[in-house]
Amino acid sequence: MKRLERAKQAAMGKAIGALQKAVQLAPDRWMPGATPDPLIRRQHGHIGRAVPRIDGPLKVRGEARFAAEFPLEGMLYAALAYSSIARGRIATLDTAEAEAAPGVRLVMTHRNAPRMAPMPLFMSSEKACGGSDLPVMQDDRIHWNGEPVALVLADSQEAADHAVGLIRVAYDAAPAATGFAEAIAKGTEPAQFMGQPLAQSNGDVAAALAKAPFRVDRRYTSPRHNHNAIELHAVTAAWDGDELRLHDASQMVAHTAWSMARVFGIAERQVHVTSPFVGGGFGGKGLWQHQVLAAAAAKLSGRPVRLMLSREGVYRIVGGRTLTQQRVAIGAQADGRFDAILHTGTVAMTPHNALPEPFVLATRSAYAAGVTQLGVDVVRLDMVANTFMRAPGEAVGSFALESAIDELAVELGIDPIELRLRNEPDKDPTSGAPFSSREIERAYRDGAARFGWDQRGAPGSRREGEWRIGMGCATATYPYYRMPGGAARITLTQSGHATIEVAAHDMGMGTATVQTQVAADRLGLPMAQVAFRYGDNRLPGTVMAGGSQQTAAIGASVMAAHRELVTKLLKLAGNDSPLAGLDVDAVVSVDGGLASIADPGRHESYGSILERARRSELVVEATPPLPLEFLHWSMHSHGAMFCEVRVSDVTGEVRVDRFLGSFDCGRILNPLTAASQFRGGIIMGLGLALMEETQFDERNGRIMNPSLAEYHVPVHLDVPEIDVMWTDIPDPHTPMGARGVGEIGITGVGAAVANAVYNATGKRVRDLPITLDKLL
Repeated sequence: MKRLERAKQAAMGKAIGALQKAVQLAPDRWMPGATPDPLIRRQHGHIGRAVPRIDGPLKVRGEARFAAEFPLEGMLYAALAYSSIARGRIATLDTAEAEAAPGVRLVMTHRNAPRMAPMPLFMSSEKACGGSDLPVMQDDRIHWNGEPVALVLADSQEAADHAVGLIRVAYDAAPAATGFAEAIAKGTEPAQFMGQPLAQSNGDVAAALAKAPFRVDRRYTSPRHNHNAIELHAVTAAWDGDELRLHDASQMVAHTAWSMARVFGIAERQVHVTSPFVGGGFGGKGLWQHQVLAAAAAKLSGRPVRLMLSREGVYRIVGGRTLTQQRVAIGAQADGRFDAILHTGTVAMTPHNALPEPFVLATRSAYAAGVTQLGVDVVRLDMVANTFMRAPGEAVGSFALESAIDELAVELGIDPIELRLRNEPDKDPTSGAPFSSREIERAYRDGAARFGWDQRGAPGSRREGEWRIGMGCATATYPYYRMPGGAARITLTQSGHATIEVAAHDMGMGTATVQTQVAADRLGLPMAQVAFRYGDNRLPGTVMAGGSQQTAAIGASVMAAHRELVTKLLKLAGNDSPLAGLDVDAVVSVDGGLASIADPGRHESYGSILERARRSELVVEATPPLPLEFLHWSMHSHGAMFCEVRVSDVTGEVRVDRFLGSFDCGRILNPLTAASQFRGGIIMGLGLALMEETQFDERNGRIMNPSLAEYHVPVHLDVPEIDVMWTDIPDPHTPMGARGVGEIGITGVGAAVANAVYNATGKRVRDLPITLDKLL
């Protein structure tokens, strides 16, 4: 069954592009959406309430165990040594001194590591997407600067860390491709994302731009970015015979089990992966070399192994967002109507994975234009493999697109908000499909009123002492996804308690809380009588926490399981029940039981049904139909981002004074957790705009700032009061009426800040991050 589920998921990855072409199927061919979910209309209950996270008390008391906090008897601690060249071979590898160091039990290298197959990951093409498909420590070859070359096992972490410094390695370096401009000069190739081409055109853009009376044609760049979740990547691994147990920091437990089984040549049922608590993921908590290395070391030593990467280690082997070079050209009439949009450019990728930064994704559906040309090209560099990073594509693509629109607004003398709204499409500009729900104009109008947009002046007109003050705005957008997530299981007891089980994840965003709310309303039970179990690959389903789609995926699975539960309860109820003669579509779960929709007085409690059937509990498991809502609708979350900055005339320092995000993301299931997600995304966007930059030495392919002392992220003094608001208008074509909120917050932030800086100073910065040297 799991093989079939994963085959569906792989097929879904390849079909995302085709889905967004929105083949016009009849509404009754897809689910959900033909019949709106009754929970969307429910005005009272748990959905929509600001419920604090149910795991909060555990975390506050220190009782929530993360991946590096599982003590196992006889456990050894691991540390890694990393290569210092970008490409070549290991010439000599001397581990004698490390092996003789106090407390050291084993040093593993390619010479003694177990034989393992290359890492298979979630595949979207011939190469691994979101990681690397290379063999792990199987030979003397080096593929990037930072690749692990040795692993030390010791009785303590301190002993392991010390011994790593005693390993001596010499290399035979080979010519490496590490220069971006040099690689571009040698030629590029068209990029694909999730197996689909990113290039598309519907006319002669060059001719339309040439004819347009007003136009902008600009180049924008963004640097590499690295993952910096608070919880370092970690795993605790142990073998029991041929069975592997992993406590992992993961946002894809089922996929990790599937991949690890293939690496070690065992059945998937022999791998048990748990990940109950994750201290942040953002796309980076997938399968990397450290899980494979820890499991291999545990197998070699015969003892459990804990491997927690150092902060530097995360930079060395966990990929991030690659650099981009983008061109945006827009042609328009005097009234602001767009004649043409061109958005093209180049990114870097490795020879051993298939994840470019798809920066044109947001442009596909954002604005109406006569003709459009989009395209991403790639060059291959010898570096750590790219991976997903919050809103891959949209985060940096929206910076270029929304900056260009602001520049065009200046050329036209039209308010930036008005220019955007004049180019609102009435259907998807790429596919021609209708939008499932699009309330961006309301988000802009309400947000502008709350932010005080009417107080915005001309560029450079507002100042307080040495500080120039300006406002900027930008559109945020992120698509709705719902990947096949497999089954969900519901266990209902005679006492009226229910347990929901799905192999899902909670990385701090409140999954357990929200899904408990949703399940409680669906079952008609108090939250206290509902438990949500997740973070274990041996639970049903194959949900991945990525693409802001997990909530919808879980919701669809629980809907299917609930329908199966009601069907079986009605059979058990029999002819002696007030529900006799009713089918599954004629009843609703309410007040701890089932009731007729037409006649609420016909009600029987779960306990009564099960007691008469002499059942202590009822267990059901069901899988929802494939997600086909994309085939009929163009589905996206949107937001209007407002920023006010002040820029010092003396130092060029930029301070963000205020930020407001006004969102249209369908039904907001929990205002407390949603607001946290929105704000978290905005804060990450402020880092993208003003400080985050991986310093990559093109002479040797080495990341030069692998620490939070040198790679700057926003801290408390960098973050102003962030206001968030939302339309809360349910999307009738999604489970629960909700669309994702995890990634929309970062999109548009870079442009909103850059546009505010321009409004304050009259100076346009097109190269991220916006540092003071670019403003003086």
